[in-house]
Amino acid sequence: MKKIVLALGLLATAVLSHAADPLNGTVWKTIDDKTKQPKAVVKFTEQKNGTLSASIQNVLTPGEESSCGKCEGPYHNKSLKGVTIVTGLKNIGGQSYDGGTILDPKNGKSYKLKGELAGNQLKLRGYIGVSALGRNQTWIRAN
Repeated sequence: MKKIVLALGLLATAVLSHAADPLNGTVWKTIDDKTKQPKAVVKFTEQKNGTLSASIQNVLTPGEESSCGKCEGPYHNKSLKGVTIVTGLKNIGGQSYDGGTILDPKNGKSYKLKGELAGNQLKLRGYIGVSALGRNQTWIRAN
């Protein structure tokens, strides 16, 4: 009986240690820095290596859904729908994330990314080099 209880305890610990990240499968509205209006809907997906990526599911700004003209690689001149804008984001403990990159489809550039989950808000900071040289964005959880 003791062996069964021990085996079940170890199994439960293993399952809990590999539980999906709180961002995995969540859907967010990106917010324009200037107009403060929603721009796109993105969805986070946990990758096999444990990092997170996020892809555009829907573009909410009329006239901007057509293409990613300044994007490089496979997204060049493709529709923004389906473009992966966040890659490599890692949970570094609790609700904090770091180590990712974010693509700005307007200029085609990628930036380092860190963030923090705070209830229905995802506070992100994209930057070059050091975090002080960047900008903040807050995304709102989509219902």
